[in-house]
Amino acid sequence: MDKKILWGVLLGSMLSVTSCIGKQAGEVLSVRMPVEFQTEKEKNVSDNREADIAADWQEPYPKYSGEAAMIVNHNQPLFTPEEITARAFENYSELDDLGRCGVAFANICQEIMPKGERGNIGDIRPSGWHTVKYDIITDRYLYNRCHLIGYQLAGENDNERNLITGTRYLNIEGMLPWENQVAEYVKKTGNHVIYRVTPCYEGNNLLASGVRIEAFSVEDEGEGICFHIYCYNVQPGILIDYATGESRKDEAWTMPESGRAEPEYHYVLNTNTRRFHRPDCASVQKIHEKNKEYFAGEIETLKEKGYIPCGRCKPQ
Repeated sequence: MDKKILWGVLLGSMLSVTSCIGKQAGEVLSVRMPVEFQTEKEKNVSDNREADIAADWQEPYPKYSGEAAMIVNHNQPLFTPEEITARAFENYSELDDLGRCGVAFANICQEIMPKGERGNIGDIRPSGWHTVKYDIITDRYLYNRCHLIGYQLAGENDNERNLITGTRYLNIEGMLPWENQVAEYVKKTGNHVIYRVTPCYEGNNLLASGVRIEAFSVEDEGEGICFHIYCYNVQPGILIDYATGESRKDEAWTMPESGRAEPEYHYVLNTNTRRFHRPDCASVQKIHEKNKEYFAGEIETLKEKGYIPCGRCKPQ
């Protein structure tokens, strides 16, 4: 039997029940052939898997137009069959010559999820870092130290190979909803999720233009979690120089009627006291940064997680 036909049969049997969120009918997980079945061109492309992944998907993405994230490759991740495993692992790329983070790759599972409180990461200065504030931003700070693989997924604190300079918008509106989706799935099912985050830089820019996130749940072959998205490292109302991380207010930008420069989250969480607050609650200013999280879901979800409403602001 022709080797490529044989590979097609094997691949079909492995992924026959794969079902990705947002996939069109008939589509399957996008993977690459093993080396022994590849053409010379395909072998050359696969010599350096990590560099290959980063290069293939750093074509200029559509300019930011108001959505924090966009679907990539019809929402299909690019994991090979060999990468889809229930074995727990975490891999973080070494910083490059410019001090920039590379690909972060892990199997998100209960074995590696955090067991204690989040620690301090304030001593880390990722490439392109500037401490700068703008009144049009909730909490005022333009930049966050963004975990490539979120703390709630792998419990990584001050790992410099897992922290990039990201806008508050990227951190809260772009990445957090996807991270929460994966965390909730793993906690509920006990299953494993293959998870890869690739920061995307243009040339020698110190600041990533955005991050690409791939995720695929192992035991149910993608029925629970399957996505491939790109999150923009932007901040509405702010002009950013990605070469250096320097920024300035966009004078031509118009503040939305909400009076804030990014979509509104619903609640602020204190992970230490297990209370949740309205964003304008006076108690929010007293929450230590390491204990502060933002939530855009329903109150019922928070209560199921063991959070109780603040007695001062009485969120509803």
